[in-house]
Amino acid sequence: MHKSHIFLAIITLLSYTAFSQETLEDVRGKVKFGLKGGINYSNNYDSEGEEFVSESKVGFAGGIFLGIPIGKFLGIQPELLYSQKGYKETGQFLGSTYDFTRTTDYIDVPLLVSIKPVKFLTIQAGPQFSYLVKQKDVFTNPLATIEQENEFKNDNIRKNIFGFTGGLDININKLVIGARAGWDIQNNNGDGTSTNPRYKNAWTQATIGFRIL
Repeated sequence: MHKSHIFLAIITLLSYTAFSQETLEDVRGKVKFGLKGGINYSNNYDSEGEEFVSESKVGFAGGIFLGIPIGKFLGIQPELLYSQKGYKETGQFLGSTYDFTRTTDYIDVPLLVSIKPVKFLTIQAGPQFSYLVKQKDVFTNPLATIEQENEFKNDNIRKNIFGFTGGLDININKLVIGARAGWDIQNNNGDGTSTNPRYKNAWTQATIGFRIL
């Protein structure tokens, strides 16, 4: 789903929810715990060593969240997420066109400041720590398909990455619909070659959650 489609859907839902506030439970001053799942739409930026056209790819995102109120209108929300990022590319190698897909699986731990101006809307932003669990590369050309997984031959690859994320949640009683964007502040520490470019992840994320508490 493209970024414009995600945020158009969120705006439509916001408009609908605003007209039906009287039916919603106000939990802004309560501790919240729940599960969430959805998709990442990711790519890279601030890259070095690229000799290709980079395209976005879709991956899974999901985990748990804990909302801790600091009064009625402010709070913090730590989360623990399994998050797939990466990118796709096309390029030329020895006169032939190739396709390359990199999927990087992270454990993401965002620590978000929550602003809750009305009972159906939460605005969030804060730092995020990411740990690289697994990386899978798939290289395809007219002659062969090569897959490589969990082989970090370059000792310089950075597994611990610091970033920033922000967005909003729409709260419909126990249902939580979220949209956010995120950017790595640190790069992956690649060596800057065409086979191992240096880059930073960027992504948008859409999730649906269920509040247990």
